[in-house]
Amino acid sequence: MRTRLPGLIAAVMLAALGAIAPAAQAALSDIDGDTCVSGGGTVEYESTKGSWICVDGKHNGKPID
Repeated sequence: MRTRLPGLIAAVMLAALGAIAPAAQAALSDIDGDTCVSGGGTVEYESTKGSWICVDGKHNGKPID
C-alpha cells in the first residue's frame, strides 16, 4: 500500500499537467497577419530570429503564424 499511494499521486499529477499543457499552449498561440493588423499593429520580419512578428497594437511582440 505504501508504494502504491505515491505512484497513484504521481500519476494523477502527471495527468493533470498533461490536461493543462494544451490549454496553456493555446492561450499563447501565434496570431495571423490579419489579426495583427486589425488590432492596430503591423506585420514585420525580425531578421535576427528569422520570423515574422506583430509590432505595435493589441498584439505587440507576438509571433505571426
